[in-house]
Amino acid sequence: MTNDARARVQLTQQKAGEGVKNIEAMYYRRDRDAAFLIVMIGPETEKGNGYLRVDDNFWMYRRNTRTFQHINRDENIAGSDAKGGDFERRPLTDLYAGAKDASGKEIIAEEQLGQIACYKFEVKAKVNDVDYPKKVFWVRKDNFLQLKQTAFSSSGTLMQTAYFLKYTEIDKKFVAVKQLFIDEFEKGNKTEVNLSGISSDKLDDNIFTKAYLENLSK
Repeated sequence: MTNDARARVQLTQQKAGEGVKNIEAMYYRRDRDAAFLIVMIGPETEKGNGYLRVDDNFWMYRRNTRTFQHINRDENIAGSDAKGGDFERRPLTDLYAGAKDASGKEIIAEEQLGQIACYKFEVKAKVNDVDYPKKVFWVRKDNFLQLKQTAFSSSGTLMQTAYFLKYTEIDKKFVAVKQLFIDEFEKGNKTEVNLSGISSDKLDDNIFTKAYLENLSK
């Protein structure tokens, strides 16, 4: 069973030497075909801009010129550290495979994160269009919710550490509503993501069209 989704996304981004930038957007997702739409609502310079993904097409919309431009899933959203691919709903098992020992058995360790008992495991990319080719996950042993994730380049360099700080239950599913992403390559950079107003009600198909974005600019 699938559901559509809608949420307000707030990004608080801190960059070394540049201070803090606050970004707000509305996010819409249609599960049956993995379509999504991001409509910027802040800051004022980004208001009305948008990003639309339908089928294999991913467009960036600019309100001032009322034009659409094809972009790839690695495109940064509104100058933030978030990328288009971060908003997709793609099963982890389609993208990565668990690291295995010499006998072919997946390697799963047990480790404490503070006072919380976790399973720790590593995955490597099966496809090319992923943000990082290697990731390590820490998930709680009691409820299997993800608490931490580290991401590495193909050379093994630690690029990003993510923490999943708060979850809420929506339609019997847990959603991480507060997340922290730390840039390990450019020290001093980090982004906090907060979700609110989450709904799984069915969305009008007209939302996932270029016309919808254009009408917001009128």
